[in-house]
Amino acid sequence: MPELPEVESYRRLGEAALHREVAEVVAPDTWFLKGGLTPEHLVGAVTGRTFDVSRRIGKLMLLDTDGGPTVGLRFGMTGRLLVDGHAGVDELEYSSVRDEPAWDRVTFRFADGGDLRIRDPRRLGGVLLDPDEGRLGVDALTVTPAGLRAALGASTAPLKARLMDQGRVAGVGNLIADETLYRAGLDPARPAGSLAPAELRRLHRALRATVSLLIERGGSHTGDLQQARRPGGTCPRDGTALLRRTVGGRTTWSCPRHQR
Repeated sequence: MPELPEVESYRRLGEAALHREVAEVVAPDTWFLKGGLTPEHLVGAVTGRTFDVSRRIGKLMLLDTDGGPTVGLRFGMTGRLLVDGHAGVDELEYSSVRDEPAWDRVTFRFADGGDLRIRDPRRLGGVLLDPDEGRLGVDALTVTPAGLRAALGASTAPLKARLMDQGRVAGVGNLIADETLYRAGLDPARPAGSLAPAELRRLHRALRATVSLLIERGGSHTGDLQQARRPGGTCPRDGTALLRRTVGGRTTWSCPRHQR
């Protein structure tokens, strides 16, 4: 599923769409347009403009136009970005990579003949104009120890749930959370505010290292824990049978021996 590493790959691919005039916008799926956006509004807002900057906050990709609105792209669980037919990510854990034009929800066609499109089989993503960036927390790739401590606060909510709260730490999804806590040796169900200073530093190092490594490897599904996240799976570190629980409303895998 698209988490921060995938969206960072999309952001980088989006740079190939910069400074090219948008000649046409095709938006056949009104469900995919969010925040009251209509196809007519999107066409009028973007046609004739160029995308000048491709950026990202957490799992939200942003394309700033020249003097116009910012286009926000959300990819849900199955959304992929393609520019001139090239995909930003080769594989998504819970999606298909089949070439199905019927799954193209929004397409920006450029005057030079190329295009940028969002392909989403399950329609769980969305496009919006001028999204409220202030609703997102600090990006997981750049969060500082102090920023992480502030995000966790004194909360009694599960540590994993707090990490996945996009209003506090932007970009952490289910796979990154499990991989980070596995690497940090912390129980996902612990109260978020219960970490000692040394544990917080360990969590910060693990989060930054995990996100960077998964970007380098090519996706959130490439973590060391990933292949073991299944019935009968064992901890890659110590061979202990993994514990499967629901934490923060999400299926969670952890090692009961070294994650405390």
